[in-house]
Amino acid sequence: MKPKQIWMPFILLLLLVISACGSNTAAPPVDTGAQHSNNEQSSDSNAAGENSPDTIIYESERGPIQVPADPQRVIVLASFTGNVMQLGVNLVGVDSWSKTNPHFEEALKDVEEVSEESLEKIIELEPDLIIGFSTMNNIEKLNEIAPTVTFTYNQVDYLTQHIEIGKLLNKEAEAQAWVDQFRERARQSGDEIRAKIGEESTVTVIENFDKQIYVFGDNWGRGTEILYQEMRVQMPEKVKEMALEAGYYALSLEVLPEFAGDYLVFSKHPETDNSFMETDTYRNIPAVKNNRVFEVDSRSFYFNDALTLEHQLAFFRKSFLGED
Repeated sequence: MKPKQIWMPFILLLLLVISACGSNTAAPPVDTGAQHSNNEQSSDSNAAGENSPDTIIYESERGPIQVPADPQRVIVLASFTGNVMQLGVNLVGVDSWSKTNPHFEEALKDVEEVSEESLEKIIELEPDLIIGFSTMNNIEKLNEIAPTVTFTYNQVDYLTQHIEIGKLLNKEAEAQAWVDQFRERARQSGDEIRAKIGEESTVTVIENFDKQIYVFGDNWGRGTEILYQEMRVQMPEKVKEMALEAGYYALSLEVLPEFAGDYLVFSKHPETDNSFMETDTYRNIPAVKNNRVFEVDSRSFYFNDALTLEHQLAFFRKSFLGED
């Protein structure tokens, strides 16, 4: 019997014990927001166990945690899959959103779909690092399987998030280099786009999900970070009023014209009921009548990880500037 097979029953037994004691398990520690360089803290191993050349200490939101210096079998249970892939680290499991992203389909064809609830499947994948959101279930149980690091969405800005993933994976320099050059390219693209459409032209990002129309502020994925933060494209006043602080705003078709800018970016799910597009209300929006609606598959556009940002930037250059 192979060593892996010998240990598997004990690991499963441990999982059952953990599950049985679920009601007595302490709630996940409150996130502190402290996120610093793991290398600077590597000598402070008292809180997370003895350090070794094979591990580093990452200062996570939940406190210091010992993680592999060169992780080989990473599971991502949140929207950070594209960050990990951009840094060239091997994945063995990802969430369903990543698996259904057509932009990731080829790269993830041999990677398993898992969730924070599929603990036995995660054990079988033998991860050496798990990454997720601070709001997910079973954090302590996952931490018994492999070091589990969580992040709170939007606690840091979208590019700092990539650098934090870089610190966690011991690839901070690579992450910082990508952030620097991406920001430069995005801002240069913004200069070109504003020069073409006019400094005062406005752009609205919309999405239709589960028969509900949404507009977005400047930090809720769908390319909004690039458009509004880096490219400095104008947001309609109504969107600014209702969606900027919250991140998004749900509205009815009847009031959509009040939120529509000179251009619409439509994050469109191909399998959702988009019949509102056949109504006179939608057809009479000036951006629609002037063919200034740019449609994109929402499944590849939701998040703001590094690879999705590259996809969004290329889409905006093609849509606004006509580049292939």
